[in-house]
Amino acid sequence: MPAAETVKEFVLASHFDLNKVQTMLAEDPTLVAFAHEWGPGDLEDGIGAAAHVGNVAIAEYLLSQGAPGNICVSAMLGKLDEVRDYLSADPSLANARGAHGISVMFHAAMSGSTEITSLLKEKGCTEGYSHALHGAINHGHQNMVEWLLENGATELDVLNYQGKTPVARALESDQLQIAELLRQHGASH
Repeated sequence: MPAAETVKEFVLASHFDLNKVQTMLAEDPTLVAFAHEWGPGDLEDGIGAAAHVGNVAIAEYLLSQGAPGNICVSAMLGKLDEVRDYLSADPSLANARGAHGISVMFHAAMSGSTEITSLLKEKGCTEGYSHALHGAINHGHQNMVEWLLENGATELDVLNYQGKTPVARALESDQLQIAELLRQHGASH
């Protein structure tokens, strides 16, 4: 079993550093099977790290190296058929949570696939619509912001992990149409 500090280093790298992930896996392929515990009940493995930040390249690489997939990973990658298969096997996964308790709706919003978010809603997803605005904005998906606003996002000033609202994030990233759209729906910041 790898040392806890090595697992932590691997999980941190799995957010944004593909080269480091590749190097570390070449040295110890078992790292794909371990998670770091950030706090009680807050486990995060490499694939979960890549998934919750929307890092497609790292997620796909980790999957190719044997990392276990899940509905959140498939939703982030925009794999409609896989999401459908997960939901067919277990309908409760419509409200699944990934690393740090981040909703499957957030993961799906990063993909930009309104087919996936529609499927999740149809199968009973009731959580994460407002927070998912951040996922859509982080990846520049105006179509997803529109879908979320029409289908359940009601807390339009919800804060992300940096304490920023969706409007603030849209403005920071020069997504002026999204910022205006949010304001038209009642966002105040």
